[in-house]
Amino acid sequence: MNIFDQMESDVRSYCRSFPVVFNKAKMSDMFTDNGDKYIDFFCGAGALNYGHNNDYIIDRIIDYLRNSGIMHSLDMHTTAKAEFMKCFCDKILKPRNLDYKLMFCGPTGTNANEAALKIARKYTGRTNVFSFMGAFHGMSLGSLALTSSDFSRDGAGVPLGNVTFMPFPFGFNETFDTIGYIENVLNDDHSGIEKPAAIFCETVQAEGGIIPADKEWLVRLRDLCTRHGILLVCDEVQVGCGRTGTFFSFERAGIAPDMVSLSKSISGSGLPMSLLLIKPEYDCFKPGEHNGTFRGNQLAFVGAKAAIDFAVETGLYEKVNQKGIIIEKFVRENILPLDSSFEYRGIGLIHGIDFSKSSVEDACGKIAHECFSNGLVIERAGRRDDVLKIMPALTIEEDELMEGLKIIETSVKNVFGFK
Repeated sequence: MNIFDQMESDVRSYCRSFPVVFNKAKMSDMFTDNGDKYIDFFCGAGALNYGHNNDYIIDRIIDYLRNSGIMHSLDMHTTAKAEFMKCFCDKILKPRNLDYKLMFCGPTGTNANEAALKIARKYTGRTNVFSFMGAFHGMSLGSLALTSSDFSRDGAGVPLGNVTFMPFPFGFNETFDTIGYIENVLNDDHSGIEKPAAIFCETVQAEGGIIPADKEWLVRLRDLCTRHGILLVCDEVQVGCGRTGTFFSFERAGIAPDMVSLSKSISGSGLPMSLLLIKPEYDCFKPGEHNGTFRGNQLAFVGAKAAIDFAVETGLYEKVNQKGIIIEKFVRENILPLDSSFEYRGIGLIHGIDFSKSSVEDACGKIAHECFSNGLVIERAGRRDDVLKIMPALTIEEDELMEGLKIIETSVKNVFGFK
């Protein structure tokens, strides 16, 4: 029995899908302690948009350490925080004409969503919140109440209330107007549903199965929230930081949410960090009303500034869409023709192949296992984990991207018995 089986809690998860001991990683490659190489299409569940140990980012972090930079400061003023805030304002917010205050939360995405929940309820005086079917917003109790997965919710041990789930534009008849339905719920004095303090939305549902909402739908959602005095919160934890081809995934719709939660790749290097952007008029917390010991991760501030500098200097986000086109072309030409039951969805560098309608039982699980056997780390998502989630680093080289895609093609053929 190894040390992990002997000592680690049974809650461990990803290691069961990838049962090796990883030792080193560089950009899009991961290496085991035996020296075996794997291409990474998992990307730390979206926490490594800039690749593993990106030299540009890591060098700045190492320089900070060598100069005895402060490591922990709660929410005290530091040079590292000031430099990140100025960079974020000058290079992310101002060019997009966005006006937000920055709240540094506990170092996980779920904590940023918890903060947004508390602000919305405090500001509006309402307790109910709307979330969407297929949503994932975190695993702490407030965020878990916003998360729709039965499996995730079953672990809570207590009722998860004060959230009403609305239909996302997926899985319904194309003529069903989900925004119109929400409008009717809000206007009907017999709907039995309380007006919410906020609506939480992922513009691309990632864990829900790689489901991008279209621009018109997002514009209508923003308009609905404005007219009804409901705060719109966009969860950018997984699909932000350039993942969809723009820094924020909501940019494609030209909207400005009232609050935006960021985590995962915001630190640039996989270090823990989360951030809540708040329109100034909703910044209603009293000092210390939402705090946390590790809301001042100084190394993460250094990495976060470096990541933004790197992306701007290299034109990274523009290249994301080019690589996304490569993925879509490959999937449509090499994988979808194999079986008419396969479906595909994607945007930027987050794509999914949906095997839910295939005749092979647990096809996606078998394909993911086959991919790993052939040197590719890849995750599943969606209902019953039936969607193969293609999410490489934004920095991946085209030849390595193609190598990974060919492993997927081979794995699909092997599982389905295609020559």
